[in-house]
Amino acid sequence: MQPNRVQAAQEVHASIADVVGIVEQSAFQKLKTSQAFWVSVALFVLVVFMTMLEPSFGTAENATNITRNFAPIAIMGLGMTVVLITGGIDLSVGSVMGLVAIVAGVLLTAHYSWYVAFSAGLLAGIACGSFNGFFVAYIGMPSFVVTLGMLSIARSLAVVLSGNQMLYQFGPDAPIVKAIGQAKWPVHSPDGWVPYWIPQFSSHFWVMVVMALALGWVFIFTAWARHLFAIGGNESAARMTGVPVDKIKFQAYVFSSFCASIASLLLLGYSGSAINAVGTGYELRVIAGTVIGGASLMGGYGTAFGAVIGSAFLEVVRNALLMAGIDSNWQGAFVGIFIILAVLLGMGTSGRSLKSFFIIKRG
Repeated sequence: MQPNRVQAAQEVHASIADVVGIVEQSAFQKLKTSQAFWVSVALFVLVVFMTMLEPSFGTAENATNITRNFAPIAIMGLGMTVVLITGGIDLSVGSVMGLVAIVAGVLLTAHYSWYVAFSAGLLAGIACGSFNGFFVAYIGMPSFVVTLGMLSIARSLAVVLSGNQMLYQFGPDAPIVKAIGQAKWPVHSPDGWVPYWIPQFSSHFWVMVVMALALGWVFIFTAWARHLFAIGGNESAARMTGVPVDKIKFQAYVFSSFCASIASLLLLGYSGSAINAVGTGYELRVIAGTVIGGASLMGGYGTAFGAVIGSAFLEVVRNALLMAGIDSNWQGAFVGIFIILAVLLGMGTSGRSLKSFFIIKRG
């Protein structure tokens, strides 16, 4: 009787494993099922194809422009990824950018020091994130509703504070502000060590790299990140196991607004001016970049690398369309198509396959 019981237990164990799909994967298998990996492959193919089609696409100057343009979106995408992992969404990031730029611009115009102005801008952004986090985490309101409300509130505050005017007379610290936003490294010079085929990466790019590496480390090595993923996977189960769900969700929205604030201040320095329209429509680009990079809109999954590579892919596509002479008004259509394709790809690589989806629909 004992051998039969062992055999029966093994059969039950095997059937359970088949049902839940828990299979040990090798590193190569994990790589193949990573959406960010396939987006990277698509990005490489697109760059090679466009360089062959239009040689100016592959120049160091164009690479500098591309990396500078997508870096602020990727920085915001890092914060959006954290929010998406919890199962929420932040629609206010673009308006937070506008408010942060105006707050800093008003103080610079009043001849305050650059660090005072930047600190005030950061505090304004963090206040917006705290507002979002409080009502989502502690009051229990849907993130869509709260952040949509903040989208309007922050934009209106930016218009009021600026008097609906462009701010550009930044006082004695204007050169420092511009240096922060316009700095490049490595620098091309006749007597320098850097060959001209190497792009001059902007300060936006280097800030993005540092923040992405830091967030990647957090995702891998910290208990905070494990709690974050647990909330997105099953919030009720996370509460039962003692995870401080409300606190973690609150912090996620604060971090999202913090990232938007950093991106805003970099753009402020690059343009040398502040307008209340800064960041208009950026929420779509940020969400698109993170979803294309593999973050799940249903929560429970996202990576720092995915946020960066998804944002880079969108900017390369935009740049390629311009160089191919395609009307820029088509860009929105391409972004929408890529969002749909990214979600479809995510359904096939993370837990729920397209095949099972159609089987359920027919059943």
